[in-house]
Amino acid sequence: MSDTPRKDVHPRTAAVHAGTRRSQYGEMAEAIFLTQGFVYDSAEQAEARFVEAGPDEFIYARYGNPTSRMFEERMAALEGAEDAFATASGMAAVNAALFSICAPGDHVVAARALFGSCLYVLELLAKFGVEVSYVDGTDLDQWRTAIRPDTKAVFYESMSNPTLEVIDMQAVSDLAHAAGAIVVVDNVFTTPVFSRAVALGADVVVYSATKHIDGGGRALAGVICGTRDYIRKVAEPYLKHTGGAISPFHSWVMLNGLTTMDLRVRAQADSALAIAAAMQGHPDLSQVIYPGLADHPQHDLAMAQMGSGGTMIALELRGGKQAAFNALNRLQLIRISNNLGDAKSIITHPATTTHQRLSEEERERLGITPGLLRLSIGLEGADDLIADLRQALGN
Repeated sequence: MSDTPRKDVHPRTAAVHAGTRRSQYGEMAEAIFLTQGFVYDSAEQAEARFVEAGPDEFIYARYGNPTSRMFEERMAALEGAEDAFATASGMAAVNAALFSICAPGDHVVAARALFGSCLYVLELLAKFGVEVSYVDGTDLDQWRTAIRPDTKAVFYESMSNPTLEVIDMQAVSDLAHAAGAIVVVDNVFTTPVFSRAVALGADVVVYSATKHIDGGGRALAGVICGTRDYIRKVAEPYLKHTGGAISPFHSWVMLNGLTTMDLRVRAQADSALAIAAAMQGHPDLSQVIYPGLADHPQHDLAMAQMGSGGTMIALELRGGKQAAFNALNRLQLIRISNNLGDAKSIITHPATTTHQRLSEEERERLGITPGLLRLSIGLEGADDLIADLRQALGN
């Protein structure tokens, strides 16, 4: 049985209740259905289910699972999408979102500033005969020039990793839709809390649920949100045959993360703003990049699209790589890791980790300098994090 709330509830309510399924036992907490297959009452029922499974009918865990379906329906409700499909990781979601809609000879326009693995997926598309054009995501004239009548899709991060550029989602969507192209958005840095991607024209929205959705650094997961036709007729066939589906246990972890996500992410964003403001003007920093600060190039756009600057900050040290490494090694509270969106604050050096595959020239063009650090703000006290950063910088 299901007790999915009406559609006009607060997002925090949807994050707790949407998509809930209960067994005959009436359990309060979401159940974990750890099974790879499902039993049919008859051969006729098995035949019918393989033709078209109903909303609470399942075939095989790679195709769907009751626990995973709860997570999918909850994410769709939060995102304002018709449906969703949960994946084994965020990159499985990116891969499926793009490969399921593209064929040799198609054309894709992508923002140049992307996570290293997203760039790798686009390189794979090119190897399979898809033409990929790259643009400065913040320059609408470049999007306008690059999008052609034969463009199949556009792809970008709503807030780029790691330099925190903010894309004008409505404007890019309008340009893409005028050419008949599908808009695919990686919304990880924006988070489901501050997301308005579907309302601003996105057709397909992908998340690494490993990040803010889990929020505790416990498990890998991803999710693709979109129209029911796209999810069930395009994304699902690709995923169920290539094996990128989520595990039921990880779906259960994500469901539990969703219950506190709104509270966590808003607290993290509040701390991020306080920390970014406190670090501005530090003599060892050449710049503090945070969309919530008035001097960010897309500050007004970020406020209009998100209502917040988010949970991520980029700090550029004047002394380059050595100064960055020295600061990293002196940190006592903030931990060096390449994850983000965790309850614990995390910092990384993109030039030597997440974007190390890129050439020096490519990194320079993207603003990923040797002195750049990417900081994901956790749930610690903001004053404690400020103190840790200041002592690591030397004053």
